[in-house]
This record gives sequence, structure tokens and C-alpha cells, in this order.
Amino acid sequence: MKGMLVVRVERCLGCKSCETACAVEHSKSKNLYDAIHETPTPRARVNVANGEGFVVPLQCRQCEDAPCVEICPTKSLRRADQDSPVIIDHDLCIGCKWCLIACPFGVIALDERSRTVVKCDQCFERLERGELPACVSACPTRALSFETVEEILMAKRERFLVKIGRGLDGENK
Repeated sequence: MKGMLVVRVERCLGCKSCETACAVEHSKSKNLYDAIHETPTPRARVNVANGEGFVVPLQCRQCEDAPCVEICPTKSLRRADQDSPVIIDHDLCIGCKWCLIACPFGVIALDERSRTVVKCDQCFERLERGELPACVSACPTRALSFETVEEILMAKRERFLVKIGRGLDGENK
């Protein structure tokens, strides 16, 4: 399923279930109990950040013209095709940090142990199996969803039509 992660900030409680699920998904064992005992400890590719009066999960936004892909000197950051997420080949990454600087959202991180970068890959292996990304599946308030562009546009149209309908009801009274 080709799509994008959608964040509904007003629903996020900052519980960090998405961080935990992401770290477990990217662990060797894929199991919470075993993952916490792994060395190195698996690292989440999503980070719940505190804003002024709100919390929000931050992860790679999979830019259409991804500056991280363009600037990578070893081409370790790439897409399988135009609609695929940006993934990293850790064997090619030299840890130069250019992608960290180029990322407009500041969501790429350097793994100090491996000296390579880590970033959200939308759990592309799960997507290939027809599953949702781990962060989406774990979110108890559904602050995170994985939607196609068509689904996003349809929901926007529906919200707009509801607003128009309410406005017309107000004029008739």
C-alpha cells in the first residue's frame, strides 16, 4: 500500500507507544521482551517531541524531492521507486551527516554505535506484507494513521462539505 503517515496532533497524548513499537519493529528479535535485552538496544525512528502545549510524534515525512537523497554522497539513501519511502543502506552509509543537515524536519539521527544514520522507513517490510507501520498499529488514540493521498483528499472534502452544510443551516434560520 503506497501512502503517507498522517499525524493528528490533537489526539496525541505523548504516551510514546509509537516509539516503543518502532524500536521493537527495528530490533533483531521483533519481540519487546527480547528487544530490551539486545545489544545494541534497538533505536526508534520516531520521536515524540514536546511543543508549547502539545506533543507530536516526529518522523521522516518522505519528501517528494527528498534533500537527504539528493545530498547523500554514497547514495545510501534512496527509493525503490517514486512512491516508495526513502530507505537507507547501512552498508553504504559513511556517517558524514550531510543528510542530517539537509533534512528540513530534523528527523534523521546518527546512531553513535554504528556511525550510520537512522530514519523512518515507514516499516516498508510491513507494508509489503499488507500491514500498517508499527507506530500506526501501536497508537492507542489513532493520532497516527497511514493513508493514501486519495483518502486524505476525500476526508478533506467531507470536512469542507460539512462546514458548508452547517453554514447553510445557519443562514436558513
